[in-house]
Amino acid sequence: MAITKTIRPGLIQLRVTDLKESVEFYQNVLGLDIVGQTADGRVMLKTYDEFDHHSVVLKQAPESGFDYVAFKVTDAQTLEELKAATEAFGYPVDVAKDDQPGYGKRYGFTLCTGHRIELYSDVEMADNIPMLLNPDPWVEMPRGMKAQRFDHLLLYGPNIGEAERYFKEVLGMFAPEFCNTPDGKRFAVWLTGGNKAHDIAFVEYERPNTIHHHAFYLEDWNAIGNAADLIGKHRVKRDVGPTRHAITRGQTIYFFEPSGNRIETYAGGYAAYPDNPQREWTVDEIGRGLFYYEGELFPSFLEIVT
Repeated sequence: MAITKTIRPGLIQLRVTDLKESVEFYQNVLGLDIVGQTADGRVMLKTYDEFDHHSVVLKQAPESGFDYVAFKVTDAQTLEELKAATEAFGYPVDVAKDDQPGYGKRYGFTLCTGHRIELYSDVEMADNIPMLLNPDPWVEMPRGMKAQRFDHLLLYGPNIGEAERYFKEVLGMFAPEFCNTPDGKRFAVWLTGGNKAHDIAFVEYERPNTIHHHAFYLEDWNAIGNAADLIGKHRVKRDVGPTRHAITRGQTIYFFEPSGNRIETYAGGYAAYPDNPQREWTVDEIGRGLFYYEGELFPSFLEIVT
């Protein structure tokens, strides 16, 4: 449930080096539905439990990585107010020109970390949505990992203290958890606009405009186990897990789709409220915070970004 003017991260566009192979993975292993293609060949997808037209766009490119993420806000008036507030904060704003069928006006800007962030309020419903009258849990039996929604993302880049300030001061989000270096500088922060433990997270990193992972929500720990079985069956490159975070308390497994972008499937996590005190992690305990069972960091987890 959104507590602030920012409802959720509702749309992410990613670059992939093999569009056909990656789309097949998202469809048959993750379990997303193909919504269609844009005029320039990008593929739109959504999970079975989402109402909006689509939430994920895959784009053929020479290198894998992140194009942008768009956050849905409450209404058109709020969108205009946030545009003005973003410009007052110091970020020039443009109107997105690339075609996203079903989406209304999107304002975009470049964050200090080098990432493009967009805001929108209007989006059409998809043709294939969850039932509204006397609903069953799903319309058709979910496939693969049974991803329920695009949930959150972790971005790497410089000056994340400013990024955190923007998301708090302009978008009205709050930070349930953070990690500082011994000299008091931000190393990592988790931000949310609602009761989820996080909608977006940042890690301080020298190289701008990189993404660590994007995540899809699964129903429970058993679904994480099913995801692990499918990773084994399909010979998917696994990174870490199945395991549990101490940060956010989520249950998790990380792996790589065929073009090299890291994906997390995530379940559980605590309910966040803006009046709760912040949870703080020290750098020497961040391994335990990220991987509660193992109690240590894995080099690949810190080093591989796209």
